[in-house]
Amino acid sequence: MLYELVAVVRPTSLNEIKEIAKSAGMTVLQNGGVVRGYTYWEKLMLPTRRRAHLVYHTHGHYFIMRFDSNSPTQHLIQRTLRLDPRMISFSVVKMGTKLKDVAEVKGKTWDLDLGT
Repeated sequence: MLYELVAVVRPTSLNEIKEIAKSAGMTVLQNGGVVRGYTYWEKLMLPTRRRAHLVYHTHGHYFIMRFDSNSPTQHLIQRTLRLDPRMISFSVVKMGTKLKDVAEVKGKTWDLDLGT
């Protein structure tokens, strides 16, 4: 199944954001999935002030990761991100289950060294 992770990370260094994205990608790869691509948007203002891990945030770094995996793997990613204090919010959306549904979906590559 193809999933899309949209994540908002607290406004810190770009290396921390890459570390979070790399960690999520490695989780997918270690569980037999495929990472289709990453897209880094930029540091943007949040729609509303958001409280995460006892801190209020008004800005965050957004990134998207598209990946193919099974359901337990995407639940593992959600659990991991939920516990990470650098995360403000995230959402995982299932893009499709059949090849014809996801064949044309592309991912834009972001410069991450996944060690593969």
